[in-house]
Amino acid sequence: MLTLAEVNDRFERFVRLERRPLFVLGSDEVPQGAVPMGQVDRCVARALLKSASDRSLPPMVIGKDVRERCCPGGLMWLGFAPAMPQLPYFLSTGTPDFRGGEAELLKPSPEAAQRFLQAPGGITPPGRYIVISGADAVTDEVAVRSMLVIGTAEQVRNLGGLVHYRKEDIFHSILMPAGASCASMVTYAAGMASGAPRDVAYVGPVDPTGNAWFPPDSLSFAAPIGLARQMAEDMPSSFIVGRSNVAFPERPGMSAPR
Repeated sequence: MLTLAEVNDRFERFVRLERRPLFVLGSDEVPQGAVPMGQVDRCVARALLKSASDRSLPPMVIGKDVRERCCPGGLMWLGFAPAMPQLPYFLSTGTPDFRGGEAELLKPSPEAAQRFLQAPGGITPPGRYIVISGADAVTDEVAVRSMLVIGTAEQVRNLGGLVHYRKEDIFHSILMPAGASCASMVTYAAGMASGAPRDVAYVGPVDPTGNAWFPPDSLSFAAPIGLARQMAEDMPSSFIVGRSNVAFPERPGMSAPR
């Protein structure tokens, strides 16, 4: 079985990632050297993008007692806080009692928004804390729940093809479900939502409120660590390596494979 470092290396090298993969794990203690996620960014998903883009950032940690400066929505989607009572209105048509009637118009009615919020089921963190880290800082591979890649559309398309290299269910092996950006990147693939299917990959984000900061030519790809490890093992025998000129056709200005 490939080690986490080997999985990371194959994803970076064969998928030609510019941003590093991130790994999601649970812990009952704050790892030494980890920084509170809220210090990196108030938005959990934006903190993930920053961590993937900046290899010098240390592991990030979030929990019920490490939540300062984190947005209430991110805390809810990671299982550390209940939903605000006014949230169904904010997601749909708005209400004068909350933020002056501001509405995200993501759902047609508060009732539809409430059903959407209930769809993932109960959300349970994988430990007292959630730790997000590059592979080099992971000290307990057994605790790793999932992997997150933020890549170009071409890279994510190829990762989708690699999922299907092994999978036989052509319709349900890769999903693009509704939810906050941090749910697309962490919650579903890490097995934290009781209603989320297991052993599938999740592409996103689909929350348009992140468009102001999420790169317009990129997508997130999150997979349970078992699936990610299988994908890494399959890379040498699949089109990713065997037909790399098809997976990554040469274009002017493109960097050469590492």
